[in-house]
Order: sequence, then C-alpha cells, then structure tokens
Amino acid sequence: MQYVYWFLANRKFLLLLFVINLVGTIYGYIWYAPQLARTDWFFWPFVPDSPTASLFFTIVLLGFLWRKSWGLMEALAIVTLFKYGIWAVVMNGLVWKVTGYLPWEGYMLMASHLGMAVQGLLYSPFYRIKPWHLAIAALWALHNEIIDYVFMQYPVYSQLNLYIKEIGYFTFWLSVLSIFLAWYLTVREKRVKWTLY
Repeated sequence: MQYVYWFLANRKFLLLLFVINLVGTIYGYIWYAPQLARTDWFFWPFVPDSPTASLFFTIVLLGFLWRKSWGLMEALAIVTLFKYGIWAVVMNGLVWKVTGYLPWEGYMLMASHLGMAVQGLLYSPFYRIKPWHLAIAALWALHNEIIDYVFMQYPVYSQLNLYIKEIGYFTFWLSVLSIFLAWYLTVREKRVKWTLY
C-alpha cells in the first residue's frame, strides 16, 4: 500500500490529475448550462452538483501541489465526490433499465463519475479534516437534497423525473453514507496519515 500512496503523492501525477479534474469541471458546467439558463440565479450553486464536486477536488489538488492542506475543501470534496460519483453511475444504470438504451455519453459519464468517487476515497489518508470541516460538508450535502427534491432543482436527465420521489429517497441515504464514509476515513480513523511533503 505504501507504493500506492507514494504514486498518489507524485507531483507529476498530481498535476495530471489536476488538469483532468479541471477540464472535467469546465465540461460539467457547460453540460449544465441549458438547465442553469432556466434556473433562478439563487439556485445556481446547488444545480451543477457533479462539476461542483470536482471543483472542490481540483482546489484540493491545487493545495497539494502548493504543499498545503485545506481541510474544509477536502471535506467537501470527499463527501460530494463519492455522493455524486455513485449517484451518476446508478442514475445512468436506471436510464438503461427504464429505456432499454444508454448512449455512449452515458457510459462515459458512468466511467468518469466512478473515477470521481474512487479518487476522493483514495486520497483520504492525505486529508487533514477536522470535525467542524465535516459538519459543514454534511450540511452542504443535506441542504442540497432540499434544494433538489423540495424546490425541484434536481438534474434533468432522460426520463428519471418519473421516479423523482424514489430518487430523492435514495439520494438522501447516499448522502448519509457519504458523510459516514468521510467521517470513518478521515476523522475517526487514527492510522498513520500520509503526507505529500
């Protein structure tokens, strides 16, 4: 395992991951542009969920490259990367089940979002998250459920609006799982922390 973490801490790999996440974040916001265009401005921060998650991690990676640790960004990143990474994989699977067809973009989204979830967890030994950081990240994640499924600002995707109650229920528990994993891997776990410098 030591070699895995040495590889993750390699500056060239960090720079590559930074560029990939930055490009993915920009693409994600462009993908959400049509929905944002018909959304009230005060909901904008809570609509493009996945690109915002990758934005948090892009900032974390920038900090790593500068040999800095920003606990709040790390907490927001691990919670939202896992939550929206797994959410997108499940939702694209649901589209395939409902329609019997998933375009190639759907498979691309499944692969990229699974990567989001995995990278957030892989870097957990490097995070310096305090309980208050995680509390704010948890509030962000749960507040987002209210915006999505009470104010109906959820991502518009294929025919999933037919199952919005079930999706909202699933997403709530996915948030709970994401918060628990972040707590277990970063706040509770007392194993040796890895450092980038």
